[in-house]
Amino acid sequence: MRIVIQRVKYASCTVDGIVTGKCDKGLLLFIGFKNSDTLVEMEKMLKKVMGIRIFEDENQKMNKSLLDVNGTILAISQFTLYADCKHGNRPGFTDAMEFNKASEYYDLFCDKLISNNYHVEKGIFGADMKIELLNDGPVTIILDSDSL
Repeated sequence: MRIVIQRVKYASCTVDGIVTGKCDKGLLLFIGFKNSDTLVEMEKMLKKVMGIRIFEDENQKMNKSLLDVNGTILAISQFTLYADCKHGNRPGFTDAMEFNKASEYYDLFCDKLISNNYHVEKGIFGADMKIELLNDGPVTIILDSDSL
């Protein structure tokens, strides 16, 4: 499982001209699953996302979590995080999780965040999404379950 975390001032997802999700100060999560991911990897990644302290405290140190700053989450599914560019110029996606299972995992991941008192808005799984954001910092963190 891979998640690209961006600390944002705001972010929004638009599909067919309609905003499907947005957040103000908070985290934009691009979430991808690979074929071999299980609920074990998901739990590890949930703990990391919920505990990550990338918001500044009164001393301008990244020492506060999302809940500490009353932030929100915009969660976007992104199978392209598992692009394989080793051969040629056209990426392959054979490592990305199958569509239906990935959709279930994405929904479950978001539901678990919500059940832990996070305000989560989402894109539409598998849709052609237009993402607008203002990265704050910029702060961008890449989490990979293989590295945890």
